[in-house]
Amino acid sequence: MNSDKILENKINIILNKLKVEKFDEVIAQSKTLIKKFKNQQILYNILSLAYQGKGEYEKSIELLSHALKSQPKNIFFLNNLGLSYYKNTEFEKAESLFKRALDINPNYINTLNNLAILKKDLDLVEDAIALYEKALSLNEDSIETNYNIAALHQTIGNYKKSIFYYNKILKLNPKFTKADFAIAMMSKYSENNEHFLNMKEKIKNDVLNENEKMELYFALGKAYEDINDYDTAFLNFKNANIFRKKITGYKIKSDINQFDQIKKKFSKNILKNLKANTKKIIFILGMPRSGTSLVEQIISNHKNVYGGGEVAFLERIISKNKILNEEFDSSKSKNKIFYDKLNEIQEYYISQINKRDSSSKIFTDKSPLNFKWIGFIQSIFPNSKIIHCNRNSIDTCWSIYKNNFGGSINFSNDLKDLGDYYNMYKDLMFFWENKYKNKIYNIYYENLISDQKNEIEKLINFCDIGWDPNCLEFHKNKKTIKTVSFAQARQPIYKTSIKASGNYTNHINILKDTLNY
Repeated sequence: MNSDKILENKINIILNKLKVEKFDEVIAQSKTLIKKFKNQQILYNILSLAYQGKGEYEKSIELLSHALKSQPKNIFFLNNLGLSYYKNTEFEKAESLFKRALDINPNYINTLNNLAILKKDLDLVEDAIALYEKALSLNEDSIETNYNIAALHQTIGNYKKSIFYYNKILKLNPKFTKADFAIAMMSKYSENNEHFLNMKEKIKNDVLNENEKMELYFALGKAYEDINDYDTAFLNFKNANIFRKKITGYKIKSDINQFDQIKKKFSKNILKNLKANTKKIIFILGMPRSGTSLVEQIISNHKNVYGGGEVAFLERIISKNKILNEEFDSSKSKNKIFYDKLNEIQEYYISQINKRDSSSKIFTDKSPLNFKWIGFIQSIFPNSKIIHCNRNSIDTCWSIYKNNFGGSINFSNDLKDLGDYYNMYKDLMFFWENKYKNKIYNIYYENLISDQKNEIEKLINFCDIGWDPNCLEFHKNKKTIKTVSFAQARQPIYKTSIKASGNYTNHINILKDTLNY
């Protein structure tokens, strides 16, 4: 076997490891090969993607910036460097690099897709659709492009178009079960629904991998729930969560340690407030599925409010700066460095949200898990408002369990873990509310459902933004919704979600016991 064939085989092995997210092995093996084959650009791109997979975006940026010096017109380096900056939320640099790549090759589909994703994140929906449509004109069978444009139409409520593209994907690749799951979230099933019947046959396919089975089980759970077969629905949700927990390898101990660290950090001191932030922010937080999307839809339909959705900047920069590990005591002058860091966080966060909306409008950040950072929010954004969304504990936890969450919501895939996490959340919120009395507004989902007008008026009054009757017409809000609540938040208020967990009461005893319900 010649050396070229040996190298090709080694690269294929590394690519397969990249697909199954064995990033450390990919990094080690790529570095070894780069030392021997310095001119193989694919190795740089593989190494870059592995760094991105681990969230080590700075390492990816450093690697590709160096590679780009010797090959300034290499569109693959430009594209992946832009992707690294995008994932590091440095959107201006990312856009500049994507445009440089497109200046060299206007028809490079990967960059068209990446630039469109960036535009979507900036809520420049028409720009994103135009880029996707151009990419499809170059290759109408691109699964990535069809998926991206389907997902975009889904976030803006164009369900008919979205389902069209998802069905197109399934014709191209029946194993692309992400499309099945997405269709299920937008559909109301009957027993003879064609897609339902297709999914029931597909789940029997032994060729499906763990991710594909997980997505299909979540979709089938939704379909069986629609036809009121709750026992079979539960079995499908349970199977989906078993696969997801196996994939994530989640252990609750890390969250227990973090919650303990947060309470310990804030037990003795209250951080002094920084200077007032230049842009007023409303933080909407609580457990996922507690009504945060609904509350944001209500508030952001106000003429003076911009709905930012789930903004990951705060948690990311707190973690990146290891703020929880810093010692602080507001009575000591030596803490200047610590407070300088907090000022940097304020400036960074404001600069990032201004990229989404640079107007004078009030900005909403609807990242539920920001409840962990209330102590920092009080200090860093002193003129912000905090709204805590509450909902019946069983309904909240059950709704989390039956939905397919990505990202950092890995506690959702085991009923015992879920109950324990909920208890830690309630304990931490009790801690915050004792520490910051009258600073946190509690809104209760069940009250909002039963007494819509009065609850909305009280909510808007707390936000101190003046009354706007549009807030009562929240279901007409056209903002993008990128969470699993996209369908519910576009409907008028309905009562069927209250005590919805009751349909599964015989299956969730471990959850009820953990919650002392």
